[in-house]
Amino acid sequence: MVKHEGGLDSGRVRQLWHLLEPLHAVLYYAPEVFEEAAALGYGTAERWPTYFPYRAAPLGAVGAEQVTSAFYSFSPRMVAEHIGPAWKIASPEALLRARVRGMDRAYRAIFGDRVDSPELAEAAALARRAAEAADTAGRPLAAANAALDWPQAPHLQFWHAATVLREHRGDGHIAALQVAGLDPVESLVSFAAIGAASVERFESRGWNPEEWTAARDRLAARGLVDAADGTATEAGRELRRTVEEHTDRLAAAPWRALTLEEVDRLVELLGEFWVAVLSSGLLPSETTLGIGKV
Repeated sequence: MVKHEGGLDSGRVRQLWHLLEPLHAVLYYAPEVFEEAAALGYGTAERWPTYFPYRAAPLGAVGAEQVTSAFYSFSPRMVAEHIGPAWKIASPEALLRARVRGMDRAYRAIFGDRVDSPELAEAAALARRAAEAADTAGRPLAAANAALDWPQAPHLQFWHAATVLREHRGDGHIAALQVAGLDPVESLVSFAAIGAASVERFESRGWNPEEWTAARDRLAARGLVDAADGTATEAGRELRRTVEEHTDRLAAAPWRALTLEEVDRLVELLGEFWVAVLSSGLLPSETTLGIGKV
């Protein structure tokens, strides 16, 4: 296990991500958040027409090229399809207000009376300290979210902190992929090769079969996947382990704003809310993040 400065090991850093990610990701699946987007004029028959503008809104009314760069693993065609019309439907400012309203409603629906509990307020205070300690240099999505005003309600402060921290980790993950020499489609092919999720799940990122095959061939030429069936070689598995460990190291710094006892307390506090989100049935059972498999 990689040990970090301040005594926080990579297992704890990854556990915090595993706990926070579902609590953040409600934004992209809750009916209440879809309803807020629909009121602005966005289509909600599938999640992508709202996913792209909701996630990109903190960046401002940027074009598809900037969003493709920041999101990394999505096909440029898919990004352009959804970002092209996004700011014509509503402004980023309107979307930011809508996502806060939607998350307020969603958390109230999921947590019930516990949304105003002292435990969630305590978790919010701890997570906010970590989020405010995050160095966002070179991390566009983390920086854009960190620059937003903090909501007033503790449960929304918690969601905002979780969002800053997950985007901070995501920005660092992109850096780790680049150090490993994995371009956007190769990052997905190599992840599918270790069984992080099905190829079909990764295909939701918009790459066509020819692009997927070409990426697999490039990885095979590097000895990272088997040319015949696309499964990872030992070298490929080792490279992905290195990527995840590098990501953990890059994600660790904000948590040093808390003592180890406070980190333990946050983990304890998050348990019931994490269970409530998973039990809601809103989130898919399989995602491209590989949570629980890396």
